[in-house]
Amino acid sequence: MTILDQAHAAMMDDPENEPARLKFYERLASSQLFMALEEEPTDDNIKPMFLPLEGITYALVFDTQIRMGEFTKEATAYVSMPGRKIVEMMAGQGIGIALNMPTAPSAMLMPAEAVDWLAAMLGQGTEQMEARPTALHPPVNMQERLVAAVDAKLAGMAGMAKTAYLAEMEYENRPRTPVLAFIDAPTEAQVSMAAAIGEAVSFSGDENAALDVVFLNSSDDIIASFDGVALRLDLPQIPKAKERPTPKAPGSDPDNPPNLR
Repeated sequence: MTILDQAHAAMMDDPENEPARLKFYERLASSQLFMALEEEPTDDNIKPMFLPLEGITYALVFDTQIRMGEFTKEATAYVSMPGRKIVEMMAGQGIGIALNMPTAPSAMLMPAEAVDWLAAMLGQGTEQMEARPTALHPPVNMQERLVAAVDAKLAGMAGMAKTAYLAEMEYENRPRTPVLAFIDAPTEAQVSMAAAIGEAVSFSGDENAALDVVFLNSSDDIIASFDGVALRLDLPQIPKAKERPTPKAPGSDPDNPPNLR
């Protein structure tokens, strides 16, 4: 079973479980998916393959290429992108999503209304704000569900930052708020990292949940303050490829001459 299959099963096993439902849609938004196309994409233009059912149009989306091939029964053009991008593309057009049709454990039809709802959830996202911090505190008021959601997002950020700190911060003109501080994250990755954490907050199931995201350098003076009170979260790192030794020609090492036969 894929990650989407597992999340879908948890949602269907307990239809009244709101956290399980939100978890599935969060997984759908963050998963890399494959959308079937009528033809190979040209430049920035794509022509999705649609499935018309009972007067409703659905885009064909799969979480594996194998499942896409099992449905189309032939070589099919496709585009691969995170689920959130597909949702944003289809939102507001009266188009639903046919996921993993027809027989995968997570096979389902998302009507256009559900696509629009998910797009709105994702659109809550993040906003940039400026405020002067006055004090740092341990993260004692955060909901366990939100901490777990953030931890799951960090697991998918291998190599994107050295580490992160979770704390609560007081400001001059804002309430005390949980804060997640990334250390040494590359500038080009910061927008997507903040958006991913924003998704964790949106799908945590707590309408009042809030989490500030800041990006710091390991040389910043404030790091010492985080070290004293914050919960340190080490992000997974991408192992460095081992250097392969350069092969030497036989007889080139005077200390290790070749054997003569």
